[in-house]
Amino acid sequence: MAATILPYRNTMLVRFSDTDAQGHLYFANYLVYADEVAGFYMEELGLNAMNPQAAPCFIFTVNINCDYLGECRAYETVEVRLGYTRLGSSSADLAFELYADRGSRILARGSITQVFTDKESRRPTPIPAQFRAAIVARQPALADA
Repeated sequence: MAATILPYRNTMLVRFSDTDAQGHLYFANYLVYADEVAGFYMEELGLNAMNPQAAPCFIFTVNINCDYLGECRAYETVEVRLGYTRLGSSSADLAFELYADRGSRILARGSITQVFTDKESRRPTPIPAQFRAAIVARQPALADA
């Protein structure tokens, strides 16, 4: 993945229940953390993602991938950085990176592909104009997307 500026950051505390029998963060929870922080970013951009019934459309995750590069344990703080890398007409890609030790040790990196869908038909629908404008205001390099 090419170097991408990831404009949004938030932290998650690794709870004991988020770890596996080997004592480190369970692999699927890296994705949970990325998805949850993506929701916070979408909220900040005005989409109402944390309350789908109030949002103008549904957002389906249709692809997610992750490269695991390090481990962390219970009670460590994980910093999740993310941002959009592509805006299509009805879909978008986010890149994410997870770090430990106050951003000095990378744990994972990956991407999420979202499809924006009509709530009733559940078919693809254009990315809401106000949401697209908010993304571009935060990430001007996507203006021509």
